Amino acid sequence: AHPGLRPAAGHQSLPDRRADRVRELAEAADYVRTILPQPVTEGAIRTDWRFVPSTSLGGDAFGYHWVDKDHFAIYLIDVSGHGVGAALLSVSVMNVLRSQSLPKTDFRAPEQVLESLNLAFPSEENNDMFFTMWYGIYNRRTKDLNYASGGHPPALLLEDTSNGDPGYKTLRTPNNVIGGIPKATYEKGGCTIGERNTLYVFSDGVYEVEKSDGSMWQFKEFADFMNKIKSDSQPRLDRLYQHVKHIGNLENFEDDFTIVEVAFG
Repeated sequence: AHPGLRPAAGHQSLPDRRADRVRELAEAADYVRTILPQPVTEGAIRTDWRFVPSTSLGGDAFGYHWVDKDHFAIYLIDVSGHGVGAALLSVSVMNVLRSQSLPKTDFRAPEQVLESLNLAFPSEENNDMFFTMWYGIYNRRTKDLNYASGGHPPALLLEDTSNGDPGYKTLRTPNNVIGGIPKATYEKGGCTIGERNTLYVFSDGVYEVEKSDGSMWQFKEFADFMNKIKSDSQPRLDRLYQHVKHIGNLENFEDDFTIVEVAFG
């Protein structure tokens, strides 16, 4: 180029644009991390989690908190698409849940929460983005767990059976995604939590992993793996993360790796 000519203002080279995008994604991922709750290490309910954003940043986010002195809420969402827009929508949903600011909604009723979110976040007002979700409420007095899911993978409840053999239940309801269909109705499910049960809520990025032979790791393989591994010497979540990286030969994930562990008793 002629030494006196410079690129017009506002025009960036391709490497510069890529660098800006990487920086924006990193800043958005850092912001999502700031709204995630701290692990709970003591008490009748203990929590832990792993959140590893993909290189393109999916729309995963999660939270848990006491709605009142008896009811504990656990929730995880996965916004469609990737990038800063998906992350911003997930943050908006999390803020609504944390502040309990949905109108005419009992936040102890999972089906009401999903129905209200569906009305509050229609996809046509959010750049055609929708999200899947799992929302549960644990009653510490009755030991009941009520839950509702919208297009989301089942939660996994690991159980200590009376004969000492491990087992698990899958917890989901056959509801629509959130924001997809106006005025959709949502159903709830329920179960009773036994002593020393552990709940896992996660996004599909945890198990939809392409193995080195080209096949996909199946949900049942993931559930069986979680059911078999012990957490004596190393947290179960770390063992899962290392296993997924190994079978997929992964350095970077194509989707967010997000899983929440809630131990009862």
